[in-house]
Amino acid sequence: MPIIKSAKKRVRTAKKAAIRNSKNRRNLKSALKSFTTKPTSKGQSEAQSALDKAAKHGVIHKNKAARLKKRAAAKAKSAGVKPTKSAAKKAAPAKKAVAKKPAAKKPAPKKTPTKKK
Repeated sequence: MPIIKSAKKRVRTAKKAAIRNSKNRRNLKSALKSFTTKPTSKGQSEAQSALDKAAKHGVIHKNKAARLKKRAAAKAKSAGVKPTKSAAKKAAPAKKAVAKKPAAKKPAPKKTPTKKK
């Protein structure tokens, strides 16, 4: 058991992180397994969401998440599953054009007469 106060806190936070990571990993495995056994558009979107969350929280590497998402999409395509709007990439909403104020022109600096030698 650690003696130093900061080490005690690290033990507590590491324990919380381990629990959070194991829940995230379990959710990921179950989502992938349910999709691979019976590919559906809902299952695909859940699997992709679980992969994104796991990669975001550092449970798996982002490239591994991308690879697994690609494989899931290929499996869905071969099974004839049509992606729903949530599974397909969403287009970014168009930004409203904001009218900019015209830039205020600064007056030209006054020239000071220079002395000749």
